[in-house]
Amino acid sequence: MTLSVVPCHVRDEWDAAVDSQQGHPMQLWGWGETKAAHNWRVDRVLVKDGDRLVGSAQLLLRPLPFPFRSLAYLARGPQAEAGRENEVLDAVGRYVKTTHKSVALTAEPDWDEGSVAVATLPATGWTRSASTILIPRTLILDLTRSEDELLGAMSKKTRQYIRKSSREALEYRAVTAAELPQVMAVYKDTAERADFGIHQDGYYADILANLGTASPIYGAFEGDKLVSFLWLAASGSTAFELYGGMTEQGSVLRANFSLKWLAICEMKARGITRYDFNGLLNDGVSKFKFGFADHENMLAGTWDLGLSPLYPVFAKALPLARRSLRKVKGLLKR
Repeated sequence: MTLSVVPCHVRDEWDAAVDSQQGHPMQLWGWGETKAAHNWRVDRVLVKDGDRLVGSAQLLLRPLPFPFRSLAYLARGPQAEAGRENEVLDAVGRYVKTTHKSVALTAEPDWDEGSVAVATLPATGWTRSASTILIPRTLILDLTRSEDELLGAMSKKTRQYIRKSSREALEYRAVTAAELPQVMAVYKDTAERADFGIHQDGYYADILANLGTASPIYGAFEGDKLVSFLWLAASGSTAFELYGGMTEQGSVLRANFSLKWLAICEMKARGITRYDFNGLLNDGVSKFKFGFADHENMLAGTWDLGLSPLYPVFAKALPLARRSLRKVKGLLKR
């Protein structure tokens, strides 16, 4: 039986559908609303087999110059009934081709690289893409494990720094909306020291406003001064690290160790079962992350489904355009 794909326009219905199939926080309504306020269009669809929900997908659509029309993007989606992942993804692809006439659908599913769903993607017309947005190599903690088990999987040095930083004269707690300016000041300082780009302040304010309790921020305070923060997004099953930053004083006090442990424990207390560190690279931040577990995870990566005869031209042009954009940004920085 052919699956039906129908738009969803009700926030509570949408988020319930995402959570019913252990969806990622980047598939929540509030995340889509934020992207919609910043150069994307959003289309949320439910995939049904008769009257039964078998999947859902929050599609982000970016307009492209003529003749490409648009690019459709699935961030850590779709949600799908176990064993029907590819069936749901193909139904969404057909919907995008018919409804939006996009040149391609790019998906970065929250699926393990070694899963059957990933292994069978090429047989249904999907191709791997080198134009990755979300890093597939990551670290995901199983929060169904006890706190003792989670601590036991950490490196000895990480456990030591958690104990040490917890003894410092710091307060670890949730950050309030009124303290967002402090968060942004620390983040800007961190970005300047580490030389990475960030959005305008309004983007982060929108995340907080649109996701609400699904976007907790935890901070380490020395008196009233924020010295480190960790910003998450959380669905019913998965916590995902969005942003983090630290002052030089926070670094001296190793505040990020106890702060991350606080976030992990808070998410576990919510009943969340997966804690995703959001990417691993060969850098100092990743070395810090590695201290919290004795393993790493590889997700599905980036896959494209061409939906137009122009897709081969688009696929060749996109990497060149991105390289040119990076060069321009580098020149502007200098």
